Amino acid sequence: MKIAVIIVRVLMGLLFLFASITYLFHLYEKPQLTGTVKLFTEGLEATGYFMYTLKIFELICALSLLTNRYVPLFTVVLFPITLNIFLFHAFVDQATLPVAIFVLASNLFLAYHFRERYKPMLAAK
Repeated sequence: MKIAVIIVRVLMGLLFLFASITYLFHLYEKPQLTGTVKLFTEGLEATGYFMYTLKIFELICALSLLTNRYVPLFTVVLFPITLNIFLFHAFVDQATLPVAIFVLASNLFLAYHFRERYKPMLAAK
């Protein structure tokens, strides 16, 4: 189980590191988008701050996963992001749905692994 956690943690960290660095430093040319995907992406980018804030959070989380520091915390921070990635690809752009499934499953796997650390936070007082 320990090796599986390391593999999933590192793969997820590398994926988010790649996604955040390529976006923040404009390392690739954006593909031509159409339809609902274009509308959704343009709406997020029109805010002027949302995508940069999201990618900075993803970068911080990726560095945490790769350095094995505060992983239970950043697993919780990443959950709404990974859930939104999955829902976007499930309902709007099914082309890369397998990657979105991997990201959500990886986050859920890590959360399950650290479930004992969440018990104090979820206890009814």
